[in-house]
Amino acid sequence: MSQTASVWLVLLAALVAANLPFANERLLAVIPMRVVAKTLAMRMGELVVLYFVVGALGLLFELRVGQIAPQGWEFYAVTAAFFIVLAFPGFTWRYLLKHRN
Repeated sequence: MSQTASVWLVLLAALVAANLPFANERLLAVIPMRVVAKTLAMRMGELVVLYFVVGALGLLFELRVGQIAPQGWEFYAVTAAFFIVLAFPGFTWRYLLKHRN
């Protein structure tokens, strides 16, 4: 896989993963919940877990291409902020739009 394709794949995975907690009522989209609805705190926890999963995917692709570049705290701050921005459509759909019951 080329470097360009792996970058686009990580970006697509980040977009899907960032919106996944807001799209369903299952824990990490796999485990059924006994509670009727997930709380915002549970969704934010899922968002953090999925951030690290997508980061691991990016790290895996970087490892396959060549040497892993060292990153400072700035890199992680920017990628976390970008991941939160990618989650905005799911958050808007879940909490800001009115839904018929």
